[in-house]
Amino acid sequence: MAQGPGILSRRQLVVTHDLLMVGMAWLLSFLVRTDFHITGFPTDPAFKALPLVMGIQGLLLWRTGLYRGVWRFASVPDAWNIVRAALLGALAVATALFLINRLEGVPRTTLVLYPLFLILLLSGPRLFFRLMRDNWPNLTHGSRGDRVLILGAGASGEMLARDLKTEGPYDVVGFLDDKPSLQGAKIRGHPVLGRVEDLLQVVARQGVDLIIIAMPSASNQEMQRAVELCERSGVRFRTLPRMQDLITGKARFTDLQEVAIEDLLGRDPVQLDQQAIGAGLTGKTVFISGGGGSIGGELCRQIAAYGPRRLVLLEACEFNLYGIERELSCAYPGLELVPTLTDVRDEAAVEALFTAYRPDTVFHAAAYKHVPLLEAQSREAIRNNVFGTRNMACAAADFGADKFVLISTDKAVNPTNIMGASKRVAEIFCQNLDARSDTRFVTVRFGNVLDSAGSVVPVFREQIARGGPVTVTHPDITRYFMTIPEACQLILQAESMGEGGEIFVLEMGEPVPIRYLAEQMIRLSGKEPGRDIEITFTGLRPGEKLYEELFHDAESLQPTAHHKVLRAQYREVDWERLQETLATMAEACDREGADLRELVRQLAPEYQPQQPEQEAQAAEGKVVSLRTAEG
Repeated sequence: MAQGPGILSRRQLVVTHDLLMVGMAWLLSFLVRTDFHITGFPTDPAFKALPLVMGIQGLLLWRTGLYRGVWRFASVPDAWNIVRAALLGALAVATALFLINRLEGVPRTTLVLYPLFLILLLSGPRLFFRLMRDNWPNLTHGSRGDRVLILGAGASGEMLARDLKTEGPYDVVGFLDDKPSLQGAKIRGHPVLGRVEDLLQVVARQGVDLIIIAMPSASNQEMQRAVELCERSGVRFRTLPRMQDLITGKARFTDLQEVAIEDLLGRDPVQLDQQAIGAGLTGKTVFISGGGGSIGGELCRQIAAYGPRRLVLLEACEFNLYGIERELSCAYPGLELVPTLTDVRDEAAVEALFTAYRPDTVFHAAAYKHVPLLEAQSREAIRNNVFGTRNMACAAADFGADKFVLISTDKAVNPTNIMGASKRVAEIFCQNLDARSDTRFVTVRFGNVLDSAGSVVPVFREQIARGGPVTVTHPDITRYFMTIPEACQLILQAESMGEGGEIFVLEMGEPVPIRYLAEQMIRLSGKEPGRDIEITFTGLRPGEKLYEELFHDAESLQPTAHHKVLRAQYREVDWERLQETLATMAEACDREGADLRELVRQLAPEYQPQQPEQEAQAAEGKVVSLRTAEG
């Protein structure tokens, strides 16, 4: 409320200015017509008609929406409003004067000159104010600001160049863009100086202080090439905020950010079938196990936006549960949120929750996932990943949930470790339970997610902050990566398409060498790999593979309605044998030292655990530095 009087006074000032310009335009049209001779005030027809002209024209200026614009942002729509109001005003004034006195004493030429003068007098001050406001920082600071080169001359680059003019002492020297049609062109007065590959020469020639990457639609390869050139130039470089943050108003074009590893490994934005996803979530009761984890937490955020009736979170970590509950309560105060400190291995607690809330949809994201750690603790891996899943799946079937979504991993394909093998057994159980239940069971399988808890990215970031070394297990190791938001978006898309029994495999793009990931993160921190921070190769850890796979040879992949989601054909197993083996496995989990690996192989024959000599070799893993390896 405190701002109201200020806003009103400014608008009154603008209206007063415009009415004065109306009077000036009307009198000026008479002066030009009569060779600057008016017989006298107030008897001259020009003065006698002035109140009527100002009243009619002022009303039309208001009605055309001119005062909803702001002078600082005066643009073509404002100019059109002025032209429209001036022409309509001239016509209305002529009609009114004709009806009053048959246009006595009013030369017809003045009715032609009046709208022309009015357009000039109303547009001129607005244009001058806009130009002064846009260029004031440059006029007051001269050329002392950073000389900026913008990569990308598209819509984002154009808007950035416009906003930089008003945000401070920036001197945009020009653009670089690969489009042939833009070569030699000028955008907002700034030249397109060449292609992106010309960056080094342009930086040297123009004395550039700052490079801004404004290419939101660039592919991985294009972004990596641009960053590599920026790094070679030795000049500071930044990028625009995420397009999603720009659209939602969380960031402006001038909120420049350092280039993150996600910018190099990120992919095209996911196009979702919002209507289909909303049909399965809006107004429904949704369970999310592991709701405080990286994937589970992001699922909570995205699902909450669809307006579920109730969101029930199952989480074994008290701190994680506290954090996500607090975040969701602030962001969605109207959402019925049920945070429960629950271990999915606790069958009684799981059953009590299903009895109380009877979910429509269940997302099972709770799992142990750290490969080397679980190799020595197979009992815990089986208890959590297999029997925790069985508890959740059976409760969903018993209490009539419409759909159950198992979040799986690429490590379940041809596993060499107990973590992947346990997830594969969980997949098998859910797929085969689907044929014996009205609940539709869907599995979603994908690779690594960037910056998830315990993943390689935060580990590398911590090692770089300490000054190194950055440890990579093997020079040739590769992994599939996607961002956490993208993974969860595709999980929701797969859930909306699932009819039951499917394994949906998310399209992960090309595998990324971990060595490349380490090198780029070091460079993005302003250091040079092998010179400022060393990379050491420590040897494969227990259970670790050089590369991961997304599907088994026997799972023939088929396309779906969404180009980033594929469907794998599941393999049926004998239900009785499955139940018997699981019962034996449960008994073995109660005995210390039991051989669980052989039981797992009975259900997942593709599981090939590392032999003792392989484990010893991986564990010893002689440390090799990047300098030694490249020397």
